[in-house]
Amino acid sequence: MCGIIGLYGKKSIVYDLLMGLNALQHRGQDAAGIITFEKTFHIKKGLGLVSNVFEQRHADRLLGDIGVGHVRYTTQGTNELTNAQPIAANYPFGIAMAHNGNVTNFEEMGRTLYEEYHTLPATTNDLELILYTFASELKKKDLGNVLPEDIFDAVRTTQSKVNGAYAVIAAIANHGLLAFTDPNGIRPLILGKQETEEGPVYGFASETVCFDHLGYEVMRNLEPGEIIYIDSERNVHSNMGMQKGKNFCVFEFIYFAREDSSFHGKLVAGQRVKMGRMLGKRIKEMGLKPDMVIDVPTSGYFAASGLAEVLGIPYKRGLVKSNYIGRSFISPTQGERESMVKRKLNPIRKTIQGKKIAVVDDSIVRGTTSRRIVQTLREAGATEIYFISAAPPVISPCIYGIDMSVKTELIAAQKTLEGIKQYIEADALIYLPLEDLKDIFSEMPSCMACLDGLYPTEGADEALRMIEQERLDSGNR
Repeated sequence: MCGIIGLYGKKSIVYDLLMGLNALQHRGQDAAGIITFEKTFHIKKGLGLVSNVFEQRHADRLLGDIGVGHVRYTTQGTNELTNAQPIAANYPFGIAMAHNGNVTNFEEMGRTLYEEYHTLPATTNDLELILYTFASELKKKDLGNVLPEDIFDAVRTTQSKVNGAYAVIAAIANHGLLAFTDPNGIRPLILGKQETEEGPVYGFASETVCFDHLGYEVMRNLEPGEIIYIDSERNVHSNMGMQKGKNFCVFEFIYFAREDSSFHGKLVAGQRVKMGRMLGKRIKEMGLKPDMVIDVPTSGYFAASGLAEVLGIPYKRGLVKSNYIGRSFISPTQGERESMVKRKLNPIRKTIQGKKIAVVDDSIVRGTTSRRIVQTLREAGATEIYFISAAPPVISPCIYGIDMSVKTELIAAQKTLEGIKQYIEADALIYLPLEDLKDIFSEMPSCMACLDGLYPTEGADEALRMIEQERLDSGNR
């Protein structure tokens, strides 16, 4: 899971790209990069946060009115600078590309690149598989007169060969800005627009909040398999590429996206409140009577508020989060995750002491974070702790770009409900039932493979095997 942005139509577009990447920083903290184009590609990439990678001197040389930006959260390939995005190809006439997601048939695609296109990837980043396939297909066209339909044909062939989840943005030198999604629409991509005196500025980004910060109008989500091409005259061309149905990632709503973003007309905060209300009904049925509801900041807040509303008890802030420590869920090692939780969350003892606490987190993946939170609340004087997950049990690895790719790391795949409760040392453990989550998203077909084991793409078993092996090999290294 990463954050991507592409913009076209404004002089010194780098400043909008930087602001947009800052708004998407929560989607990836491992690396950041920007490529712009004016006569040639101008590139700056680095490991770490946007604010650490870019300085004014970099902005000064990132010239042009078109560019692509990326913040990386490593789920495939190593966390090295060579794997940072965007990545550029010099043929057929220069393409700079970034994507969010995971290519699941990467071994097959690696062979295809060599056998059909005589190209070898230079990194372990799966973006190269998409980039070189598209570039090789486009190279077959009349390069002196490339039409939108030529672009669409090259994308459709790419979609037919590449399996998995991907939202892609590409700046094509001297031609325009391109965006497309995988045939299931698993990963989000939003079209935005800003009217200026010089004409329209168009953009694509992973979340609507990016355009909120930039002052762009949010136009709409791209549909599954959709292709949009903004040409050199800034005319918008749209085409439906390969489609296999809508399977939008439900974990965007549960955890990953910012609460103030919207996808397909649904506000993330609003969906989380609904999850909390559903949980409130379940807790009433169980006869539990907490004195207050608190959240694990910050992604648990809206579910906690919905829960408190149904139970008719106060919501209070019982844990304070440091804003200068990253998201523990996407930290690469278990030791780092545990250390980060200790440093990130601190209890407000006067609020907690002597109370029965219902504490709401967005989900429980490995269980170690939950265990540490229960210990922290217990040490602060809570008399009873009811740990509540706004998501159903995570029972299956994700092969589409969320760091849940090894089944042995998923506590709900290894232990019973009672076993999990004992492990995290809570007085009660409540998950949102899967049927309740499906009711919430009944009008929006969603990928819930991590919760129900039903993968919408082909070759899931083989992809799981390869991703798990890569994880094991990485650990050994």
